[in-house]
Amino acid sequence: MRSGAGLLLGLGAAGVLLLHLLLLLRRARRALPAEGKAVLITGCDKGFGHALAKCLHAKGFTVFAGCLLMDENGDGARELRNMKSERMKVLQMDVCSDQEVARAVDFVKRTLKEPEEGLWGLVNNAGISTFGEVEFASLDNYKEVAEVNLWGTVRVTKAFLPLIRRAKGRVVNVTSMLGRMASPSRSCYCVSKFGVAAFSDCLRQEMYRWGVRVVLIEPGNFVAATGILTAAGIDRQARALWGGATLAVRQDYGSERFARHVAGMKSFASSGLKDMSLVLDAITEALTSPRPRNRYNPMEMYWWVRLQVVTHLPTAIADWLYIPGATL
Repeated sequence: MRSGAGLLLGLGAAGVLLLHLLLLLRRARRALPAEGKAVLITGCDKGFGHALAKCLHAKGFTVFAGCLLMDENGDGARELRNMKSERMKVLQMDVCSDQEVARAVDFVKRTLKEPEEGLWGLVNNAGISTFGEVEFASLDNYKEVAEVNLWGTVRVTKAFLPLIRRAKGRVVNVTSMLGRMASPSRSCYCVSKFGVAAFSDCLRQEMYRWGVRVVLIEPGNFVAATGILTAAGIDRQARALWGGATLAVRQDYGSERFARHVAGMKSFASSGLKDMSLVLDAITEALTSPRPRNRYNPMEMYWWVRLQVVTHLPTAIADWLYIPGATL
């Protein structure tokens, strides 16, 4: 513990608030210029990644837009290519493939005007989601989600980190409020996003000495905006979950309860903010602020309050407040 830490603790809430205000004042500086800086973004076929690629390009960045479906002429990749801009570089990139990630690194090195100066930013955005209570979710469900969300982030970060270090740049990892806050029936997703948060925290501490900033973006509910869950996808997942469950689990949970659960997930798939600007603004600040925050929480106030309650109050109280059936 540093010498002033005890004094800060003694100041209590007022001291913490004062420190927070001082940090905000230190960060209130003119944004770094985008011109001449290059950023690689994963998951640019749709959602946050696609919108971010266009947003950062408009601000003057050179954008390397990694798309899963570029080789299949996917809609998102084709739209970005049709911009016909020298600063929009669209490349095939499956974050689960060592070979495709290695080819992406080679492409970036060949394309950068001054590769010896490195790559300014890496935004690990590619991600998938699913649902299913623990007794329904298979090990393959957990592995599939983790392969993209967690191991994809680790794989891409390790591959591009030498270039980021050379530039003293930024690693921006898009997780979720569910990377710090658990949710029933979302354990596959939560496990992967909690893992990304832990990886990012460790990397942040390692990178201070190199002048690299590692930033977490923890969005709230933007399901309606991103389409990461859809009614059709939920139906497919539901059939697989029910069909893969043991007879005992199907009997104990019951088909009616399972159907209600699926209906609730379909309702959730159409909920949340439809405007992605909060997330885009947070990522842009993470890339351009001279002193970015370690975490950004672009979300509605309800979810922000719930996140603070869950992460700061005793677990029993937080569960009692939000989880049906929980008791003190």
